[in-house]
Amino acid sequence: MTSAWAARTAPIDDRGDPVYLHFAGHSFEPLPSGALWWAAEGVLLVADLHLEKLSSFARRGSLLPPYDTALTLRRLEADIAATGATEVVALGDSFHRDEGTSTLQPADRLRLATLMGKARWTWISGNHDPAPHSLGGVCVTGLSRAGLTLTHEPGAGQGVIAGHLHPAAHVAMNGRSVRRPCFVHDGRLFVLPAYGSATGSLNILSPAFVGLLHWPTLEVAMIGRGRVYPVSPKRLVPGSDAC
Repeated sequence: MTSAWAARTAPIDDRGDPVYLHFAGHSFEPLPSGALWWAAEGVLLVADLHLEKLSSFARRGSLLPPYDTALTLRRLEADIAATGATEVVALGDSFHRDEGTSTLQPADRLRLATLMGKARWTWISGNHDPAPHSLGGVCVTGLSRAGLTLTHEPGAGQGVIAGHLHPAAHVAMNGRSVRRPCFVHDGRLFVLPAYGSATGSLNILSPAFVGLLHWPTLEVAMIGRGRVYPVSPKRLVPGSDAC
């Protein structure tokens, strides 16, 4: 598994101004953390946190240290503070399993409660965590906002923002190649990278994306160290996937 957290801390050019993506009549700022900042609405969008993923593995005999939840929540805390977000919308698979809502360590539970006290919170259900829970905020299956549809799984329609597929771009340039999580949209569908610290990623040239994205209108923004930068679809190449 290639960790999205590791990919975001790998050396890469970190100079340049913020990138803004224009989608369905709205402007968004993709953040190096993997969050999408919708300043006009005061909303921070995050997808696929997969909280308690490694603790779930531990209960099944894995020896991986279950620190992913704390790392993800610290990153989310920093994003809320930096943007001043008044609302957080989590686009599904916020927990790796439904039972993850009950296995949070006391410190992680307190940190999450503190964050939910700073901003309105909407949990959209995903394929990993379909059941409502009582942690706080509002649990829904989807959300409409300002003409956009916020959901977990990408699908047909106009103005759809989703997660689920953990997109990554593999770029070849000047004799070298780089692979990083990415934000991608085609003017109709916008797919966010996975936010969780223990999540993998899927090349956007893989079969899972076939038929979802309209290539001629594709816009891709890759995550680097401390910045997000646009890449031309012409530089994208196939490569290995790690989910």
